[in-house]
Amino acid sequence: MIQIVHLSDIHFSEAYFVPEIAESMLQSINDLNPDIVVITGDLTENGFSAEYNGVKRFIDRIECKEKVLVPGNHDSKNAGYLHFEDLFENRFQTRNFGNMTIVGADSSQPDLDEGHLGRENYGWIKEAFSGEKFKVFALHHHLVPIPLAGRENTVLVDAGDVLDLLNKCRVNLVLCGHCHIPHVWNLNDMLVVNAGTFCSSKTRGKTTQCYNLIQAENSKETGKKEAEKIGNSSWKIRVSRVFPQGQTELVTETVM
Repeated sequence: MIQIVHLSDIHFSEAYFVPEIAESMLQSINDLNPDIVVITGDLTENGFSAEYNGVKRFIDRIECKEKVLVPGNHDSKNAGYLHFEDLFENRFQTRNFGNMTIVGADSSQPDLDEGHLGRENYGWIKEAFSGEKFKVFALHHHLVPIPLAGRENTVLVDAGDVLDLLNKCRVNLVLCGHCHIPHVWNLNDMLVVNAGTFCSSKTRGKTTQCYNLIQAENSKETGKKEAEKIGNSSWKIRVSRVFPQGQTELVTETVM
């Protein structure tokens, strides 16, 4: 079984970062000992160098060797994407972990809240997902509207084309953040998982800080009897939500 911790929207800054919650969440993640940590943007509030340096020190304390990060719209403010590249290297990346492929893409635009992936990126994304592994796509902005997000200006400008691309590539899991509202959609056997804010005070409505725990198990690893029960599908996916006080809430469990 592969364990993925998915967190988003840290918003490291004097104004919004809540150290007590951050420490509690950090300890929770390290206790889980995940295989992969995916962080889907808005590491900072304003994209300033001091904020980037602070959040880098915090992320380095997550005891997981394999991390995949993409920037959010707040990270690209004030040319902050340059600091992202200095500290975290690629804004676009393909990573392979055993029988899993994770593609991370920067959907931000400098000093704009709107997200855009762009046709110039579709080709390499299609190539990255050409194999038969479990496929994960990570970005900051929403691919589909979610409840409580207000006016629907939070989805990618080219969301329809990106959804069509990921569907044709038979992507299993999409991870995103942006509006600080945790939610899960199941579209054509593709789970679209939004994260809430990880440790900032910028919560919406009655939501609270949290992160997602995704557990993916290949039917080949569950034994012949379980594989026969699953049938032609090859992955069991369990998505849970983890809160600062340590509670875990199962959100969905599915086979694909």
